[in-house]
Amino acid sequence: MRAKRAYGLKRPKLRQSWSKYNLYNLSRAEPPNITSRTFFQQKWSAKSTARAYHGETVKEKHWQRMFRRRLRSVIPMDHNQLARSDGYEHAEGRGSGLELHPDKKPRQLPKTPYMNMTFAPLERRLDTAIFRAMFASSTRQARQFVVHGDVKVNGKKMVYPGYLLNPGDMFQVEPERVMFATGASKDARERRAGRKARQRSQEYAAKSGEALPVDTEPAQLAGDPSPTSTAEEPSPDNNKETLQSLLSQAKNLLATPSSASNLSGKRKQDLRAFQRLLKRTLSRSRNQSMFAPKETNLTDSLDAQLQELTQKLNLNPAPPADEKIDSRDLGPETLTPENSSLLRKALTEARENPIDVTKPYATPWRPRPYMSAFAFIPRYLEVHHRICSAVYLRHPVARPGLGEVPTPFGHDVNALSFNWYLRRR
Repeated sequence: MRAKRAYGLKRPKLRQSWSKYNLYNLSRAEPPNITSRTFFQQKWSAKSTARAYHGETVKEKHWQRMFRRRLRSVIPMDHNQLARSDGYEHAEGRGSGLELHPDKKPRQLPKTPYMNMTFAPLERRLDTAIFRAMFASSTRQARQFVVHGDVKVNGKKMVYPGYLLNPGDMFQVEPERVMFATGASKDARERRAGRKARQRSQEYAAKSGEALPVDTEPAQLAGDPSPTSTAEEPSPDNNKETLQSLLSQAKNLLATPSSASNLSGKRKQDLRAFQRLLKRTLSRSRNQSMFAPKETNLTDSLDAQLQELTQKLNLNPAPPADEKIDSRDLGPETLTPENSSLLRKALTEARENPIDVTKPYATPWRPRPYMSAFAFIPRYLEVHHRICSAVYLRHPVARPGLGEVPTPFGHDVNALSFNWYLRRR
């Protein structure tokens, strides 16, 4: 019910959210009709429309205390021009009808959108900054992260969403929460796999009195869970068959020269299928390492992983790069440099973005749909997405042709909102 109230389609209100309903409302947003309204009605309508987007979780009385008449702005000035001239050329020929040369005419700067800075004080709030840094899909979700203790400001836990950031403050969000907020949600098949994995973990715990990771394969639960049981040991033949299927599929993909620019749709589907199969195999190998760590544990080194795969397949090493050998002379069990590079790339992706049914988001991780329309970072933030940290550099300002406060509304709506709160100070 909350989603319907927040993203109404009959009377749309724009929100700070990545929801597809909000994106639809943004696409059909129109300027308000002010032809038959009084000035008071125009100001009230503009205020209510803008407040639905800027600080919807902030109480009106609180926002009225935050409102400031002063609108921060900057004017860029050419220091070279200031050093060369003292301004006399602006008065040269004034009143005589003298036309200046185009090169001597002063540069015409675009107008500064001062009114777009009406809601600039709200950009200092911690929950708004988290949303602007793309660490959450909405300000409501950012507020939830702060309240639940998943956010730190300058290294200390902060549980107040309304905390006002100062220039130089650094805030961090737990990476798992960011991946959940910005990642795609699980489909029915992935949710079913997660439920089955949790059920297997509970059954194993009830049988042996020891917890089992929920991402363990069902085949590992067969037989007696004692270390001497042969049912728990992974079969080398199964590993060899799986790896051989991976290698044969890679050879089929690389049989003809191809690049990202001329790949057909069918070949892209084959490449994606190969990556999914390889990731599934590596995930299974990682799960089985808890039962046979000496035989199936893949090392962290990428070169060691490639060497281990080659030894399991009984493949011949690739010939030197400077040696000219016809591809037809290579046997079916020779690992070519192209296959080696493809396996290296797939191993890297599988290690950095593995399949894990225990995660609350879809794995391997992928961006959530309808995200690209909101993917931008304001100028007053410096964001590092790999460590989920950001620095609040300075307060947002208005400059010629640009207002640094992101807003979907035009100059008229923001001006009417400013006039509404200007009379109530």
